[in-house]
Amino acid sequence: MGRGRVTREDWIMAALRALARGGVAAVAVDVLAGELGITRGSFYWHFKDREALLVAAVELWEQRTTDDLIARLATVDDPRDKLREGFRSALGAEAVAGLEPSLLAHVDHPVITPVVERVIERRIAFLAEVYAELGLTPAVARRQAVVAYAAYLGWADLRRSASAVVPEVAPDGPRGQAAMKHLVEQLIPLP
Repeated sequence: MGRGRVTREDWIMAALRALARGGVAAVAVDVLAGELGITRGSFYWHFKDREALLVAAVELWEQRTTDDLIARLATVDDPRDKLREGFRSALGAEAVAGLEPSLLAHVDHPVITPVVERVIERRIAFLAEVYAELGLTPAVARRQAVVAYAAYLGWADLRRSASAVVPEVAPDGPRGQAAMKHLVEQLIPLP
């Protein structure tokens, strides 16, 4: 049963969900067409090939989870508020659950590698800048940024792989909210 016209973004979001679910191998045009309720012919209106879809998917992930977030946070004046809001956004509900750990698990793929490297570099640099705004020296700010980013990755990986045994990583509910608030406060140096 067809859904009518499927957009380029529909294909990209289906690819992101597939990446989260099963990695690069799960991004199969026929499978995605089935999920979208259409034939694979629609795919070729939007993409040259599967690799073009992968590129578009990871670039959209980069745009929404890094570029857009950093741009939004740049409007926040207080560095502590900037960190709080950034961590809450990053650690909160995911648009595509489990996507980031899955991308990191496939970082050896030639399409994934450069995007993940850019994202990590940009995020850590941004965090280091904010920590420097709090008065940390550049070297200490960079170390703190790496620690904060490692905590974020661990949180995301726990959510994906062990949420049944670590319910505190849930993005909602009082237990999850309390744990996230605690983590965020631990990542913000005292004045």
